[in-house]
Amino acid sequence: MRTPPERGGVGLLATGLLLAALAGCTGGLMAGGRTTPAPAAAQPVSASALVLSDYLLLLQHLAQGSASEQAEIVATARNEYGTAPTPSRELKLALVLATPGHPATDLPQAQGLLRELLAHPESLLPAERALAFLELSQIDDHLTLAAENRRLQTDAVREDQARMASANRRLQAELDENAKLRKELEEAHAKLDAIANIERSLNERKPGTTTPHP
Repeated sequence: MRTPPERGGVGLLATGLLLAALAGCTGGLMAGGRTTPAPAAAQPVSASALVLSDYLLLLQHLAQGSASEQAEIVATARNEYGTAPTPSRELKLALVLATPGHPATDLPQAQGLLRELLAHPESLLPAERALAFLELSQIDDHLTLAAENRRLQTDAVREDQARMASANRRLQAELDENAKLRKELEEAHAKLDAIANIERSLNERKPGTTTPHP
């Protein structure tokens, strides 16, 4: 039976790699080792890297925080999204709900939020789109494996129940057959007893030997 893999660590690693790649795009080296200033076109990448850094720090605090800190982070994410449901706040709530290790983890709800976001990808920054896609892929895989495990468990339980029912039917058939045989044996004994009683009665009624007259 397959067990769904642990989530969160892989997602954070992929996100960290993405963040490192984005951060690395903000500058370069010229001949002689002198750095060149980042071109103007790299400014959105820097903004994306900063946004990703904020998400990663939030999820790190959520994963490593105490129960009260976790509850506060979840409540804040829910309240912010409820007050102003912007795409970024929706993504933040989805990531919080997708993070394992706290009581508010809710993969189906996180999956729904991420699918809603990716239905309108233009509302997110490029880095946010990548993060949402990676997280949704992991959630889909996890939930698929969990559903498969439940199906296998249900099938196993159903097969056990079917075997038990079959064994019970065979046992009941044997009990019924034994009861039938006992009844037939009792009836045979009763008939033998009746025959024996009749024979005794006949023997008792036989006339005694008579003496002939002279």
